[in-house]
Amino acid sequence: MTAPLLDDPLAFHALLPPGGRLFGLDLGTKTIGLAVSDGGLRIASPLETIARVKFTKDVQKLLALAAAREVTGLVVGLPINMDGSEGPRAQSARAFVRMLRPLTPLPMIFWDERLSTAAVTRTLLEADTSRRRRGEVVDKMAASFILQGFLDRLHLAERAEDPRSRLY
Repeated sequence: MTAPLLDDPLAFHALLPPGGRLFGLDLGTKTIGLAVSDGGLRIASPLETIARVKFTKDVQKLLALAAAREVTGLVVGLPINMDGSEGPRAQSARAFVRMLRPLTPLPMIFWDERLSTAAVTRTLLEADTSRRRRGEVVDKMAASFILQGFLDRLHLAERAEDPRSRLY
């Protein structure tokens, strides 16, 4: 039952049933930010922040939420350094996925999350959001930012493969 881990958005998409939703995950040391896509895989929305307790409990909650939302795949933020290298946070994300894969059949793909939290924080500051409120929403909004970036890239790749796309 080990879940497939892909690196190509179109190959990942080919494994998904029509109308399925995706979860975007922003894996932090204290929380997991969650976002969910619509069934058409066009729009990502912030969903929830899971307070991390222990891997087993965190995964149980994650998979229960995925089942309730009819999620068919996971897009996991990979915190790559600005120079393209992978540090301890990226290694931690890879370890989480390595331990998660045997527990679910949901296909997974990593997605570069560089600057996602910074972009979300900047947006919240521009909206004059209080520090307390920022702390409550930043992780799930970062997950939404990650998932939306993946969805946008997926649709660009689909259009590039579609010969009709040259018409627009």
